[in-house]
Amino acid sequence: MANKHIDEATGTETVGHEWDGIEELNTPLPRWWLLTFIACVIWALVYVVLYPAVPMPGGATQGTMGWTSRGQLAAETKAAEADRKVVVDQLNATAIENLPANPDLMKKAIAGGKAAFRVHCAACHGAGAAGSVGYPNLNDDDWLWGGDLKTLETTITHGIRYPGDAQTRQSLMPSFGRDGILKADQVADVAAYVRSLSKLEGPSAATGRGQALFAANCVACHGADGKGNRTLGAPNLTDAIWLYGSSSEQVQGSITVAHAGVMPAWGGKLDGATIKMLTAYVHSLGGGEASPAAAPAAAPAKP
Repeated sequence: MANKHIDEATGTETVGHEWDGIEELNTPLPRWWLLTFIACVIWALVYVVLYPAVPMPGGATQGTMGWTSRGQLAAETKAAEADRKVVVDQLNATAIENLPANPDLMKKAIAGGKAAFRVHCAACHGAGAAGSVGYPNLNDDDWLWGGDLKTLETTITHGIRYPGDAQTRQSLMPSFGRDGILKADQVADVAAYVRSLSKLEGPSAATGRGQALFAANCVACHGADGKGNRTLGAPNLTDAIWLYGSSSEQVQGSITVAHAGVMPAWGGKLDGATIKMLTAYVHSLGGGEASPAAAPAAAPAKP
């Protein structure tokens, strides 16, 4: 007691150590803090007993509950695969054109297709499917080959100009300038007329000359009115959607050297259910079309 030193300012006993005139107060820990610390120690000991915790040469201690994060992941993965199998089996048993009749399955197919699109298609069409120069925007209502479910499934399955698939979509526009079919000034005239079809240019001498050249060289695919032909993959030239650009230079470039983009045939890379999911997702983006109306039955022959 004789060695006790009480700090005059606070009335608290010091620990008895002094350094350059500085002493430390012997302030006891708050009871709430001490109880919390003891509870944490008890909780830690219980955790070590129940769960894997202590690193050992052969791996961490197993814990009495036998739980592991890998085991939990495996169980969750197995459950997810079981749920997916149900959807896959339903998709395999459902023709793509009949999918809208099952709204719940359609919703699940769209969700699965969105995930598959990000893995397999976003590199070209973009994460939001808005496309870019040479890669179609899948959000609009302009379709080179058709936008109903069955047609989209065929396009995704067999691709476009894809080597090795006998059923791939095929279209070939001549390179009018490169192959000498048209001279440079004639290419410029055709470009002027094509741009006038979508109101990008007004009537002129060039559009008049271009119209005659268009009639002689282009109507077989694009039609006399320039609205295109889906059977041939010939685009509609009268709207405001341009895959390779709408400037005079860009249109002349397309006429001079024709573009022949390639899309993979996913039928050889993905299973049928995934292709249906992709089809449903692309169709849902805003530009999807209803299934084509069935052809009318032939009239009975007259006697």
